[in-house]
Amino acid sequence: MTWAAPSAADRERLAPDEVFAAGERNHHVSNTAYPIAHDLTWGPYRVPRVEQRTVAELAWRGIDDLCLYAHIPFCEVRCAFCEYTVVGQKELDRTEAYMDRLERELELWAPLVSGRLHGFDIGGGTPAFVAAPRIARLVEKAHRTFARAPGYGVSIETTPKIAAAEPAKMRAYLDAGIERISMGVQVIQPDLLRVLNRSGNGADLHRRAVDNIRAAGFRRFNVDLMYGFADQSIDSWRATLEHAVALGPEYVTLYRMRYKLTRISHQAERVRLDEVRAQATLAKELLTEAGYSASPGKNTYSRVPGDVGTSEYLTKRVIEGMPYLGLGLGAQSFTHTTISYADGAVGKNLLPYLRSVDAGRLPLQDLYDLPRTHMMAKFVAVSFYFGEIDRAAFAAKFGVTLDDAFPDELAFVRSRGLMVDDRRALGLTPEGARHFNGVIALFFAPSVQRYLLERPLVAAEEDLPDHLRLPLAVGGD
Repeated sequence: MTWAAPSAADRERLAPDEVFAAGERNHHVSNTAYPIAHDLTWGPYRVPRVEQRTVAELAWRGIDDLCLYAHIPFCEVRCAFCEYTVVGQKELDRTEAYMDRLERELELWAPLVSGRLHGFDIGGGTPAFVAAPRIARLVEKAHRTFARAPGYGVSIETTPKIAAAEPAKMRAYLDAGIERISMGVQVIQPDLLRVLNRSGNGADLHRRAVDNIRAAGFRRFNVDLMYGFADQSIDSWRATLEHAVALGPEYVTLYRMRYKLTRISHQAERVRLDEVRAQATLAKELLTEAGYSASPGKNTYSRVPGDVGTSEYLTKRVIEGMPYLGLGLGAQSFTHTTISYADGAVGKNLLPYLRSVDAGRLPLQDLYDLPRTHMMAKFVAVSFYFGEIDRAAFAAKFGVTLDDAFPDELAFVRSRGLMVDDRRALGLTPEGARHFNGVIALFFAPSVQRYLLERPLVAAEEDLPDHLRLPLAVGGD
């Protein structure tokens, strides 16, 4: 494996205690959404457009196993908390044209990407916004293009409103070979739903939506919930959790609100880390009592023995760092040495993507040929969805053991009881899960760590226990 040479900023070694404190301090951005400030931290590795196809072809060569993601950027309304690539209301009538281009894009990638599919996620946006026959056509196209590995599966997302109103669409998904479905409940409080521009998906729709999903035949059903909002009380969060449990899903996935790139980003400074931790603790207690389980730091809870709860696509990404090809507007793709974003990731409009595909070009907006430090950081950041790092998978992917790659950082987390070894993985302890944002920053590439260290100080230092506290100077040198 050949990685790009690191920049001077990525050859720096920073003190783990300082990085940990910076991650805690910047808890709104120190999370699984890696990288941070990519224009600055990944700028040296951006591939010129004229070289993109050549670099992409080399990066995909020899990859025999992969996952697939298709991005559907349409929503009836845009939620205020959304950080993803979603187009405006004026483009909602272009779903057919867009789905045609998705299929065409798959054809453009086919000469470069081969191998067996291990999982296929259809996300957004709201994938269920699109007519069911078009989703079925896309799945069929993927199955004609790639071989499928044992255990392969397809997952899709819906809203309560669509699932409640269109039972035939739910049945069509299962008929198309989609075996797992996820429904975004998020919160149930009417006042918070209004703030989030989500009143049309209130609790009154949820039971009918679940009944339709079950009647269609789905036995792998996930509910998404969100916490960490500025106006979300602990009591309202408890009510949301109890409501979700009563719906009876196999899985419940918890997402902490990430304010970056959202319409309510100005609210971030009103969220206290101790309040977020209290909400996470309550969720752990309530879901465990209801029969759902998750290891410390894992955000998906499952009540099915032996089933981790996530889609095959995400499971392979999290545990093995498996490469994935992203199709559609702004979609991210990941190889062993590169990460790319499709056209439309910045402007969030369809035209650049449609033009590229119509011209027969790979719709690449940005392609980064990255050093091993950043690829390791991305691997670990995604691994933290499960709250652990698979040691064998890490060594196989990067040709170095976890201990050799991060000797000082592992000494830090072990000595403070933040992570612990088992026979397979290095995992977060309950204390480590409480300090998730500080621990994850230890594995970021040095340029990203430096960015965290130099960001303006926010009020989080008081939330650190004495044995983890570090005197900090505002601004730094």
